[in-house]
Amino acid sequence: MRGTRRAIATGAAVLMALVAPRAEASSSSDELVRQARNHEAAHEEDLAARRYTEALVLDPASADAWLGLASVRLRLGETAEAERVYAAALERIPSLSVARARRARVRWALGRHAEAETDLEAYADERGDDAALRQLADWYGQDGRTPAQLAVWRRLLASATRAGDLQAAHEAERMVRALVVVVDSADPASSPAFADDTRRALARIAARGR
Repeated sequence: MRGTRRAIATGAAVLMALVAPRAEASSSSDELVRQARNHEAAHEEDLAARRYTEALVLDPASADAWLGLASVRLRLGETAEAERVYAAALERIPSLSVARARRARVRWALGRHAEAETDLEAYADERGDDAALRQLADWYGQDGRTPAQLAVWRRLLASATRAGDLQAAHEAERMVRALVVVVDSADPASSPAFADDTRRALARIAARGR
């Protein structure tokens, strides 16, 4: 019995020895994140980036540090570096969906449209975010990917119908009807003028729907 108690006590001591450094590191990382935010508020981006980086050295799983560092990089005009920070964050914390959404916008700004669209679609699926779907539909439209744009608006129509949002459902229904016409008339050899007229009509519908 005495030996069992000693074994339990020893196990508890070992567990505390393992947990304590992690808790201390997390606490120190949080303090560095706090300092970094203060530097940001003072427009001291270089110091803020340094503190966020130090926080990540202590705690590589600090979501606040990853997101803060990427934001600072963007403000410094280092768009490609911000994309790398978001990518590293998602490698460490795959569930950090906000990093995926922000990386999507950074990738779009970098001209990496296909990757941006993949990221934003994944984020919308994870979060059920209709605003992200609207952005995705707009991106598909800018890239001329009309069938993909139509698929997204059909999702938005279904979502609005489920939510009982009549205004959003009406807008989505108009967009779906217009996009169906565009997709059906996409062959310029068969109806080039009709296709152009339809695209102009679609632009007017989109403008009214916003």
